[in-house]
Amino acid sequence: MDQSTEPTQLPGRAAAKKRMSKKKIVLYSALGVFSVVALLAGYLVYLFYDFAGKIYVDPRDQQPTAVATPTDGTVPTMAPLIEPPEWNGDERINILLMGGDSRGVKSTVKPRSDTMIVVSIDPVAKSTHLLSLLRDTYVEIPQRGSNRLNAAITMGGPLLAMETVHQWIDMPIHYYVYTDFEGFISLIDELGGIEFEVDKNMRNTDNRDDPRYNIKLEKGLQHLDGLTALQYVRYRGDAMSDFSRSERQRKFLTAIADKLQSTTGLLKLPQLLNGIAPYIETNIPPGDLLKLARLGLKLNTSSLASIQLPQMNAFRNARIRDMDVLVPDTGKVRSYVKEQLAGSPAPQSE
Repeated sequence: MDQSTEPTQLPGRAAAKKRMSKKKIVLYSALGVFSVVALLAGYLVYLFYDFAGKIYVDPRDQQPTAVATPTDGTVPTMAPLIEPPEWNGDERINILLMGGDSRGVKSTVKPRSDTMIVVSIDPVAKSTHLLSLLRDTYVEIPQRGSNRLNAAITMGGPLLAMETVHQWIDMPIHYYVYTDFEGFISLIDELGGIEFEVDKNMRNTDNRDDPRYNIKLEKGLQHLDGLTALQYVRYRGDAMSDFSRSERQRKFLTAIADKLQSTTGLLKLPQLLNGIAPYIETNIPPGDLLKLARLGLKLNTSSLASIQLPQMNAFRNARIRDMDVLVPDTGKVRSYVKEQLAGSPAPQSE
């Protein structure tokens, strides 16, 4: 009777080999997943740096020019070199968002800013404050005299606007971000639109403007694309005009932040960055922009604090040089800002 000469494997050794094979499969799978994640992370970092380089403008190229020759014949004075404070990554950072109807953000001359909001972020507490600045506020513009707040950018560019806000509310402004109508439209469209509750019927027609910027919105929850979202944030046909509009802008900015943090927003990031790059400029260096992007993913956007400046009962209406303006009580404004950022609610009325 023939007997097999092959060695018989012991059950224990077979089980050990089987366990070893499973461990290898798990290890190789883990390494594969890690490699894919690492490649994806590297690609996103590269993509973001590329985007940051496209929108970055060196502050040295944006220094205010000389003041126009005075009528009294004296020599015009140059605005002092404006050097925004550096951000170390741990302290509170304040960014001035400005939106205007430039119809081409890369133009050398900026129109008066239609929207001005300071985004103040505490990296430690992961909290954010939105400070809407009313554009008709009558303030001192360094080296330019007093004028409406939104005139600062036309007189000396974004850096002068930053310095003007800094001196008015006594808060350092580290960076600015400027976009025009088309940039805003592109951002919302690249995000796939936003579901939003419109608080009232809104109508406005300007025969002097492009018909697509006319405002026609219905009250209620609806899907806003880029154009209809622009209509919403621009509408000022309320009795409170800019006061109501600034509140709506803060609410919509919160909705944008929520969408950017969502999974959908992250998946659309490559397309989003390419779509909005032509319409945005900023003085945020690429390295700091990457830090801010990482920080933005950790922020609690469900409880953004928002205020308006000047606050109610901290200004008076006036007409100066044929301009209807708001003359602020600067002391009250500065105290209010400090109290809000410290988390102590300030009284709205006296």
